[in-house]
Amino acid sequence: MNTIFRKSMLSVAGLAFASGVFAGPIAAHANPVDAKPVAAAVQSAAPKPQGDQSHITLNDEQTANVKAIIAATKKAGLPERAAVISIATSLQESKLENLGHLGDMNDHDSLGLFQQRPSSGWGTPEQITNPEYSTTAFLKGLKQVDGWQDMPLTDAAQTVQVSAYPDAYAQWEQQATDLVAQHWNS
Repeated sequence: MNTIFRKSMLSVAGLAFASGVFAGPIAAHANPVDAKPVAAAVQSAAPKPQGDQSHITLNDEQTANVKAIIAATKKAGLPERAAVISIATSLQESKLENLGHLGDMNDHDSLGLFQQRPSSGWGTPEQITNPEYSTTAFLKGLKQVDGWQDMPLTDAAQTVQVSAYPDAYAQWEQQATDLVAQHWNS
C-alpha cells in the first residue's frame, strides 16, 4: 500500500512539474492585460452581475419587503443566492412595492412584489399580495429550475417569471446582492 501511495504521489508531482514546464514558457509570453488571476475565480462561487446595474433608494416599506423576502427564503431552507434572485426579481417587477391592482396601468391581473397573476395559478389576490406567500410561491418555482444556483440570475428569474423582458432582471443583481449581505444576518 505504501508503494502504491508513493507512486501516486510521484505521478501527481510529475504532472505538476510537467504542467509548470510546459505552461511556463507560454505564460511568459502571454499578454499581461489578458491575464486573469486564478485566485479570483476560486474565491467567488456566485456569478458576477451581468451588464449595466441599476439602483434605487429604498423607503421603509421596500426595506420591510426585502426583510420579508429574506425571512421567507430562510424559512424555505434556501441559501442567500435564492434571496438575491428573489429580491432582484421583485426589484424588476415592482421596485419592491407590494402592488395592488393598478387599473389601466396593470399588466393583466398582476399583483404583489413579483407581479404574479391569479389567473395563472399563483394564488388568490389576497395571497399574492402577502410578501411571505408570494416569495414562497416564487421560490417554489425557482426550486423547479434545474441548476438555478449556478445559472445567471436573469435566466433563473426568467424561467420562473416568463417575462416579456427576459434580460431585465440582470440590472438588479448588484443591489440585490448588497441588500442580502446587509440584511441576511439582521
